[in-house]
Amino acid sequence: MPASSPPRSLALGLDFGTTNTVVATSSSASFAQVLPFTLDARTHSTFRSAMCFWDEDSDASRGLRFEAGPWAIERFIDDPLDCRFLQSFKTFAASKSFTETHIHGKKFTFEDLLSAFIDKLRVHAGPALADLPLQLVAGRPVAFAGVNPNEALALERYERAFKRVGFEEITYVYEPVAAAYFFAQRLTKAATVLVADFGGGTSDFSIIRFEPKDGQLTSIPLAHSGVAVAGDVFDYRILEHAILPQLGHRARFKSIDKILEVPTHFHHRFAHWNQLALMKSPSVIRDLREYLRYAIERDGLAKFITIIENDLGYPLYKAVADAKTALSVSPTATLAFRAEGMGYNLTLDATIERAAFNQWIADDLQKIEDAVDEALGEAKLDAAEIDRVFLTGGTSFVPAVREIFDQRFDPNKIETGDQLESIAYGLALIARSENPAAWSSTKAA
Repeated sequence: MPASSPPRSLALGLDFGTTNTVVATSSSASFAQVLPFTLDARTHSTFRSAMCFWDEDSDASRGLRFEAGPWAIERFIDDPLDCRFLQSFKTFAASKSFTETHIHGKKFTFEDLLSAFIDKLRVHAGPALADLPLQLVAGRPVAFAGVNPNEALALERYERAFKRVGFEEITYVYEPVAAAYFFAQRLTKAATVLVADFGGGTSDFSIIRFEPKDGQLTSIPLAHSGVAVAGDVFDYRILEHAILPQLGHRARFKSIDKILEVPTHFHHRFAHWNQLALMKSPSVIRDLREYLRYAIERDGLAKFITIIENDLGYPLYKAVADAKTALSVSPTATLAFRAEGMGYNLTLDATIERAAFNQWIADDLQKIEDAVDEALGEAKLDAAEIDRVFLTGGTSFVPAVREIFDQRFDPNKIETGDQLESIAYGLALIARSENPAAWSSTKAA
């Protein structure tokens, strides 16, 4: 086991998430705080994992400018036509097929995006991050998102980006392990804990045996599992079933003497939030307009083109996310989307029943159940042998997700709390601990 690290003036934990990023610092072994970000007199405890790029003229030249977090969203809303908006770019981390993207003529690798994102986050954090510590404890998912994700590639990209920012020693901790560490500070006796962390791109599960002794917390990692199903996938299901049929999904067009369907890949890409910024390209618009020219059902496809051309994907994303949130507290939700601009007046409406939503996500729920069972199997434990269950992440509020745990475990053992911040708290506390490397994912794997 590596030797204990010397005391650090600033212990820093970074939870870089698909939807939100949270930074926490710790000044003692038992206390952590989240760094606040203030925009227009409103304080945010999370920093949206989004970026906005635009060209801007100066006295000397024309240069590429960018913003991140809620400032990126504000800039995009103010001038969507000139802004290249990126969100959920964490989902590219483990993708071999993603090598670079071009933004206003400039090439960006994943490392370029992540390091630029963190640099901008530091600017908005102000004096709190003016002087970075050499050591960083960063969260990582148990299973990276994407098709055939390459874990080693993702961690290599993280490493290059973090070192470019200025960190020299980076420890990677499974996100549910960090949440478990934060939660375990409350334990007064030994306990076997299952932590379920529901993010935007992945759902991760860890089972850990905690043993508090003489003021120190020791642990035995028993199992880890994960699946690329989480909040973004649930959003996709709402779009797929309630909205895309209104946008020309499977619309028919005439091709010589045949009646064919518009290829579905346009709508499937659109329904994944990380692909929105890649849709607005001359080739995509040209292809869609060609299909519209020969379309039999024109209205929906025309609306689809309007959304892409006018960068309405983000406000539509917000409407879908709000409907999903409403379904967590009500059996019915109304999705009403309105957008008006030069040459267009767009209306999309859908009434969504929770029972229907549960059917749409049934296969996804099964994957989550299988991942929970996989963790129990790896730990060689029955559900009754789990002493505490800790749920974190916004998707843990989805009733059908909560039911998975209520059916398997004693509901009295289940807790939730600090759904957006618990991972960052845990990472910062681990960074403050005597031996952060003891919690490393490479050690626990």
